[in-house]
Amino acid sequence: MFIKTLVFGYPRIGPQRELKKALEAYWNGKSSKDELLKTAQTIIVNNAKTIHGYEIDSVPSNDFSLYDFILDHSVMFNVIPERFKTIPDALDRYFAIARGTERLAASEMTKWFNTNYHYIVPEIEKDTFCLLENKPLKEFQLIKENLGINTKPVLVGPYTYIRCAKLWGDKAFELLIKLSQVYRQLLQELEKKGVEEVQIDEPAFVTDLTEDDLKAIKKCYDSIRSGVKLRTYIQTYYDSLSEYEKLVFSLPINGFGFDLVDGADNIEKILKFGYPKDKILIAGVVSGRDPWRVNFREVVDLIERLSKVTDNLILSNSCPLLHLPITVEAEKEHLPKEIYDMLSFAKERIAELSILKTIINEGMEVPKQNLSIHEKFNNPKIRQKINKIDESKLQRQPEFQFRYKKQLEILQLPLFPTTTIGSFPQTKEIRKLRADYKAGRITKEEYLNSIDKEIEKTIKIQEEIGLDVLVHGEFERTDMVEFFAENLNGFAITKNSWVQSYGSRCVRPPIIYGDISRKKPLIQRETLYAQSLTEKPVKAIFTGPVTILQWSYPRKDIVKKELSYQIALALKEEFEELEKLGIKIIQIDEPAFREGLPLKKAKHSLYFEWAINSFRIITKDAKPETQVHTHMCYSDFNEIIDKIYALDADVISIEASRSKGEIISAFEKFKYDHAIGIGVYDIHSPRIPSIEEMMDIVKRSLRLIDNSLFWINPDCGLKTRAWQETIASLKNMVKVAEILRKEAKNV
Repeated sequence: MFIKTLVFGYPRIGPQRELKKALEAYWNGKSSKDELLKTAQTIIVNNAKTIHGYEIDSVPSNDFSLYDFILDHSVMFNVIPERFKTIPDALDRYFAIARGTERLAASEMTKWFNTNYHYIVPEIEKDTFCLLENKPLKEFQLIKENLGINTKPVLVGPYTYIRCAKLWGDKAFELLIKLSQVYRQLLQELEKKGVEEVQIDEPAFVTDLTEDDLKAIKKCYDSIRSGVKLRTYIQTYYDSLSEYEKLVFSLPINGFGFDLVDGADNIEKILKFGYPKDKILIAGVVSGRDPWRVNFREVVDLIERLSKVTDNLILSNSCPLLHLPITVEAEKEHLPKEIYDMLSFAKERIAELSILKTIINEGMEVPKQNLSIHEKFNNPKIRQKINKIDESKLQRQPEFQFRYKKQLEILQLPLFPTTTIGSFPQTKEIRKLRADYKAGRITKEEYLNSIDKEIEKTIKIQEEIGLDVLVHGEFERTDMVEFFAENLNGFAITKNSWVQSYGSRCVRPPIIYGDISRKKPLIQRETLYAQSLTEKPVKAIFTGPVTILQWSYPRKDIVKKELSYQIALALKEEFEELEKLGIKIIQIDEPAFREGLPLKKAKHSLYFEWAINSFRIITKDAKPETQVHTHMCYSDFNEIIDKIYALDADVISIEASRSKGEIISAFEKFKYDHAIGIGVYDIHSPRIPSIEEMMDIVKRSLRLIDNSLFWINPDCGLKTRAWQETIASLKNMVKVAEILRKEAKNV
């Protein structure tokens, strides 16, 4: 058997985060459009050069984006919200949709399936689909001109695009068929210019599909392929393909791509139902999401099994490589060798595919590997604690109404209490301060003194604004997961391994390699110092177990449930010590609670069971007078409001601003009788929201939520914002609360 290889979804931020720096320079007026586009073109060409250098047979193009690939498709297909059409410059309009302007609210942003990547939600206001520009063709030609190679353009498929959109009316299938005509035009233009093959990504094919979905998909692809001859492949990932037989054997395409890592069920489906002889099987055998080196012996055995079903086999990554850092080489001096030797990032994944091809095609001996380092870092005491957890006894007592009454008596908060989510602006000076401390350029005492000064400044500003519950600002934290991972055993922290979260926002996911426990107190020093500066309550804030797990790279030898419980037990120690130290409000952030949900409904109940229990492990023994908050953002929470309620947090703050308060509709179906703060303004946009637009979200909410349970807060932390806009926005927010209190008195 002779096999080929392909790669897709290579990281687009650049080895030194060149894209981030270029974007922020352009947004701040420090560089020109030409400079930004030149940086983008350099990254595009260099990525293709890197992949081609490993003798990969099919090199991708159009997997680069200046901000977000879904937004790229929206602009390309003329899905531009009416409010932005007055902006004449195309690039400024593009960024305005993503980030908003002083007068225009940004489009909604939410999580891409079950990943930590955020996309800009398309707003399909009416049927105006047309091909405004052929971006895939431009990138194909750019690489052809610079490297002389024919690439394979990658597109998000029409079904996935429609599934990700806010729809105009109830016309999903009708819109899908109309959009298919634009896809056909796009492919025809590519074909005329010499493109030989194209990849269409349909991750939505791994979600639950109805008969109506299947009919619409078939009609859509019949339309797309009508008169189109270039080779067309559909790529699926993040789970196993749903309705395998009905899709694989019926769609008029040249090949199907399967995730054989996170969608291992695909293997059994292929072996059970067979595979069409006239189609190529693209086997996603190296992970695009986890950083652990491939087990060559296992993959070679798998290829041999698949070869009994088909001779038309191409090896690929399992899902887009954008979920991985660019190369582990950047960590050679920073990670322990035994951990470093276990890792494989995007560049190394390409090398692994090249090695696999050589093993199969040229008979090279399968490399010998020692892949079992995790056992070395197991802790029997932690395992014993996990085994002792009684999941039937994780309910906090007494019930909420008794707790909340007691909390209000102690805290003496006004009606419509105001607060923020936790972080305040992290300026260049703050980032430099942390860097200087880590590099040894300043002492620990100098560092802590500087952090204290920032806390003092932030407490003073919050008091002047008139907020009711204060925060210390989180200036000691690089990232809401990385900071805690640094202070927990079992985590490795990288220095240069950045991954794009959205736009110019990049994170360094920690790597879980061993059993997890707390090294030392996590947030006590800064929280207690902040509380010493004010008579108002200060929230202690830490990231919850599900989010720490979801935004880290987990070890693969034990299940996620056990990892989450290990993190929960470590955080429980911190929670109980904070209580003993007199902290009255403790917030456990869980923005990834929805994101971690499996894509198939059949797997939901098991996930929710351990995700809810992870939270309850921490809070089960909390004092009644301790007010427990949680925070969630940038996922669609409407369908799981009952699961959020099951966490039994006293107060939840939840995103609502970008979605124009759509979460509120969930409360029409579910009686939520705990306290809640619906995020009244979008912190991911530099614009300052008006009192009127914040009031609009509040008024809609109060039709369904008792005003005695209603809090006023932004939708997320403020670390990415500037101080000037932060203060102005919070002043407007506090004014909203003051107006509401006056209205309540007059009723």
